[in-house]
Amino acid sequence: MDAQKQEEARVMILDYVKKEYIDDDDVTLDYDTPLISSGYVDSFSMVSLLVFLEKKFSIKIPPSQATPAAFDSVNKIAELVSRFVG
Repeated sequence: MDAQKQEEARVMILDYVKKEYIDDDDVTLDYDTPLISSGYVDSFSMVSLLVFLEKKFSIKIPPSQATPAAFDSVNKIAELVSRFVG
């Protein structure tokens, strides 16, 4: 995945996380904000985020790769996605 596409993916992932999981307008997220370890994304949300990523990018992320550590920031999620995008 080239740098421009990776940046587009990061923006899309951050927007999705904000829209789906953050109810408080005062919460400021960036690409490195811990999502799981800060409690913004829980295990159920992680599954729905995984489904979103697989559909949006037409990829299949193996369960062994879909770990809380891999989903703990937008940057980490984008890195994970880039490994599976053709």
